[in-house]
Amino acid sequence: MVLSEDDGGVRILTFNRPERLNAWTAEMGRRYFDLLEEADRDPSVRAIVVTGAGKGFCAGADFAGLTALQAGTYADERDPRPTTFPTTLRTPVVAAVNGACAGLGMVHALVCDVVLTAGDAKWTTAFSRRGLIAEYGLGWILPRLAGQARAMDLLLSGRVFTGEQACAMGLAVRAVPGERLLAEAVGYAKELATQCSPASMAVIKRQIWDGWQEGLDEAEAEAVRLMTESFRRPDFAEGVSSFLERRPPDFPPLR
Repeated sequence: MVLSEDDGGVRILTFNRPERLNAWTAEMGRRYFDLLEEADRDPSVRAIVVTGAGKGFCAGADFAGLTALQAGTYADERDPRPTTFPTTLRTPVVAAVNGACAGLGMVHALVCDVVLTAGDAKWTTAFSRRGLIAEYGLGWILPRLAGQARAMDLLLSGRVFTGEQACAMGLAVRAVPGERLLAEAVGYAKELATQCSPASMAVIKRQIWDGWQEGLDEAEAEAVRLMTESFRRPDFAEGVSSFLERRPPDFPPLR
């Protein structure tokens, strides 16, 4: 249900239910999180790219599960790891939204650290049109990425919008033609893998995701503490030396 392959220091994970536009199931979720965990433990993996097979990234929860919920026959097999699990990893996670990105699929895209999208990909929150609410923290994430007015619009209306529009609203950093998307996402991830310190990226992830819950004074004080720590890491010496010597850096892997 989720494919895994390596390209240099990049682990590419692909949701693989193309006949269902990669609609989400509990089994698929467990496999995805297991593969994320494996990648995060592997010192050779310095960035992760997540995409979908076929015409969809993830079209939301599989309707078989929604029908079972409605009928009262659904067996809750959700993974104990939260939907926000990618935010807890040390390794940066890049989403390559290649097509339909709806409901729960949109949540899984936006809990990645960086999002690239096909310009013609179809995005939608969809929840209000199914009699549901903003699931799994999207009501918290979306206003912080797009602002309250846009978040209200997208969540209340459940309307469809394009990848180009998602990028303009701040949900993605880049919108590109679909045929170039995976190459662009892997190229971006390879730049992280070859040019950036794994330790620095791990700390920066925590600063950003955790910082949403802090005030400015707390964030500044924590940054001073973390910066002092970074001075003592070999990554700092290598970062300065490689810059002065005009060569690619050779940062140590995370342990």
